[in-house]
Parts: sequence; C-alpha cells; structure tokens
Amino acid sequence: MIVYAVLLVMTFMGSVASLFLKKASGTQGILGMLRNVNLYLGGGLYVLSALLNIWVLRYLDYSVVLPLTSLTYMWTMFLSRAFLKEKITVRKIIGVVLIIAGAVLVSMKI
Repeated sequence: MIVYAVLLVMTFMGSVASLFLKKASGTQGILGMLRNVNLYLGGGLYVLSALLNIWVLRYLDYSVVLPLTSLTYMWTMFLSRAFLKEKITVRKIIGVVLIIAGAVLVSMKI
C-alpha cells in the first residue's frame, strides 16, 4: 500500500515541478531564466519525482505505473487554479475525470 502512496506523492511532485517551471518561463531571456530560482526548484522536483518513479517501478508493473501517472493531470488542474488563477471549465473537469477513470481501468488487475 505504501507504494501507491509514493506514486501519489510522485505525481504531485511532477505537477508542482511543472508549476515552478511555468513560473520560471515568465522571465526575460535565457540569462534571466538561469537566474530564476523557480527553474532549479522545478528541475530538482522533476529529478526527485523521477527517482520515486524508479523506486515505484521496482514493486509495480510498468503497465500499472504509467497509466496512473496521469494523476498528474488532476494535480495540475488544482494547482493551476490555486496558484495561476486559471479558469477550470466543466469540459476540463470532465476530461481529467475520464483520463483518470481510464487509467484506473487499465491498471486494475481483474
């Protein structure tokens, strides 16, 4: 069960990493971006997320882990609303729900 908790943390970290990279993208020019701490926070979180992914793959099938990484879409929707004030439409919610439902169905061992 701990493996699934780590998978949840891994997907959340990937989504937070993207948020930091989005913030870093707002700087002017390459040098400005290289001086932006958000670039390094995002990159570091991506590396940690990748390491957790490798650990999870030791215990779960690849055909289970990869579909469940689509949970990142759910976290991204919440974070984009909370921190970037993006509008979340019904269509986006339905899309994410369908993606997650599909991922769960694909990863179920029936």
